[in-house]
Amino acid sequence: MSYATQPDLVARFGLQELIEQTDRVNAAVIDAAVVDRELAYASAVIDGYLAARYVLPLPTVPDLLVGLCCDLVRYALYTDAAPDIVRDRYKAAVASLRDISNGAIKLDAATPSAASSGLVEMVGSERLFSRAVR
Repeated sequence: MSYATQPDLVARFGLQELIEQTDRVNAAVIDAAVVDRELAYASAVIDGYLAARYVLPLPTVPDLLVGLCCDLVRYALYTDAAPDIVRDRYKAAVASLRDISNGAIKLDAATPSAASSGLVEMVGSERLFSRAVR
C-alpha cells in the first residue's frame, strides 16, 4: 500500500523540483519509475513503524501519513546533498513515525493491533484444587 502518489508530491513540492530530481538526463519530465520506486520504499518504511502499533493495511490513509511519505520520498530523491529544509523535514518525519510507533501520536482511522493494547494477558492451566466435593 502506497501512502502517497506522484500527484501528492507535485502538489506539495512543485513540478519543477520533481523533474529536476528524477529526470537526471534531460530535466524535462518526471521519471515515474524513479518516483514509484521511492514511494514504494517510503511506504515500506512507514509500514515498519506502523506495524508495531496498528493492523495493516490501514482502512484509509490519514493526511498525516501522506505528508510524512512525501517528506521521506523528497529526501530520497536528492542524490547529492539535500537542502537543509529537505533534511529537516525528513528528520521530523522519522521522529513523527517513531512517535506513532510508540503511541505518542495516534492515528484515528487505524485499528490498534493486539500487541499494542498495553494490556497483559495471563494464561494458566486448569485449577488443580477447588472447594467442590466430588
